[in-house]
Amino acid sequence: MSLDLVRIALCQIDAVVGDVEGNTERIAAAMKDASAAGARIAVFPELAISGYPPEDLLLRERFLRDCRDAIGDLAAEAPEGLVSVVGWPERDEDVYNAAAILDDGDVIASYRKMHLPNYGVFDELRYFQEGAGPATFALDGHRIGITICEDIWQPSDPLEREALSGARLILNLSASPYDLGKGERRERMLATRARDNVAAIAYCGLVGGQDELVFDGRSAVLGHDGAVLARGKEFEEDLLVCDVDLEVIGAARLRDTRRRRPARLAQGEVPVIAAVSTVLRQRVAESDEAVAAEAGDSPLLGANEQAGDGALPAAIGGGRITEPLTGPAEAYAALTLGLRDYCRKNGFGHVVIGLSGGIDSTLVALLAVDALGKDCVTGVTMPSRYTSDGTKGDAHEFATRLGIPIHEIAIEGPFKAFEEALAPTFAGREPDLTEENLQARVRGTLLMGLSNKFGWLVLTTANKSETSVGYSTLYGDMAGGFAPLKDTPKMLVFELSAWRSTRDGDELVPPEVLTRPPSAELRPDQKDEDSLPPYEILDAIIVGYVERDLSRDQLIASGLPAEHVDRALSLIDRAEYKRRQGPPGIRLTSRALSRDRRVPITNRYPPG
Repeated sequence: MSLDLVRIALCQIDAVVGDVEGNTERIAAAMKDASAAGARIAVFPELAISGYPPEDLLLRERFLRDCRDAIGDLAAEAPEGLVSVVGWPERDEDVYNAAAILDDGDVIASYRKMHLPNYGVFDELRYFQEGAGPATFALDGHRIGITICEDIWQPSDPLEREALSGARLILNLSASPYDLGKGERRERMLATRARDNVAAIAYCGLVGGQDELVFDGRSAVLGHDGAVLARGKEFEEDLLVCDVDLEVIGAARLRDTRRRRPARLAQGEVPVIAAVSTVLRQRVAESDEAVAAEAGDSPLLGANEQAGDGALPAAIGGGRITEPLTGPAEAYAALTLGLRDYCRKNGFGHVVIGLSGGIDSTLVALLAVDALGKDCVTGVTMPSRYTSDGTKGDAHEFATRLGIPIHEIAIEGPFKAFEEALAPTFAGREPDLTEENLQARVRGTLLMGLSNKFGWLVLTTANKSETSVGYSTLYGDMAGGFAPLKDTPKMLVFELSAWRSTRDGDELVPPEVLTRPPSAELRPDQKDEDSLPPYEILDAIIVGYVERDLSRDQLIASGLPAEHVDRALSLIDRAEYKRRQGPPGIRLTSRALSRDRRVPITNRYPPG
């Protein structure tokens, strides 16, 4: 066994934006746990002190001073022998997205993020100055590189220069927003960076929900061959401990001349910004038994790498490898975490949902019970003259199966009152969409009344497909405080509902809910497809137009019917004003209809 084992603890915490004191306490507790596990280095997520993204809080000097004081307090109480690397907003002549290195009771150095993303959900150029260049620190005679989130998505600086300067281990502090499949794509990228630079990579990801964003965690350590040495949990806090053998990486570099430091690097040598030399091998050895118990009885992790004179293990040591979630389980976990954290972090202890007997409200109720518990969820069914016995009965049956209370409040009386009040003005005009919207607005008013009276958060039930084309009513079914399905396509709503219904063996959802054609039930025999393309076609159009910016002609060339494309594109562009007035909701796809996509409301450019 090599004597150059470095034990890393990746402290995957759920930091709350603006809760500097609470985040500091979380970090301090995790540092103690990391020390107890024998870790030499504890790594925390990007901007762990402030939470991510802190947005315009970064424009407040008092907030920045509080973050600076918190870093000093953490350094003072850090366990002896543990080097902690903590993300924080550093105020100097400007503001930097930084990683503080804490050791021996002090902040001994700070690395500043070089690549500031300004695409998609990111807006870091608004708040931060770019860091001047790469940096490493010395630990027991070894160089350790530091990067922050976007830095490692770039193939060159700072990662490449840190590796060429001798860093065999690269730390990455990250707050990487989740979308479907993001964890797998990110891990493939990290594996490529590790192989290309013949360096181990320790990635520490933020976890939790923040407004519309979800962070999946899934911290990981990858060996220099790209093999996963350890992987943390998804969508929950975790402490991931892993041993990395730096000697094996050094040996691999002797055989791989791509990483041989060129003479031209001498003038651009990456600086060593701090040196830590206390070696605590006895403490590490004493904690091996506890860490081994957590990791299980697995053999040495990592594939063998063929060398000219035999085989050397790609990595010695390793840690726990948690199997990643896939398919509907992954998407469902993301939605559950996003909803739970929005309620918890904003002080909402109870939610109310309009249960129509349809598929969307069914999924929202399932998520709410899993996120908050059935005692924190109330359903309300609000039948009208057009509500079928089937949907009304399914709403009651579903609430019973789910174990939540349900109140029935008929809307016929209020709806009639509106009709009578408007009759003189509407005289001579036939009923149309106006009367349909009035029913939705009555329901929205009733739900908001319950919210005001009892302090319940109204969860709206519209999905991405409907929101995209404006198939919703302002101040009606759009009324509420949070929209869990705002970025969840209709076909995925069906898939998730069916999966969750039988996940634990019991059938929670009445079968008719999963098979009944979608309908708003605002006029006789109404079906969604009377007004919209079939959802499987509409969802494909939305992916192409909203998420990939494909033109009309490109969408049609891909096989989508021209009449459906033209209809959908016109509806999507015209509904922008509605979307601006809707509640926040969980970002699940690569491009949500909120902070990802910024289209002017006043806009004469033709659709497509």
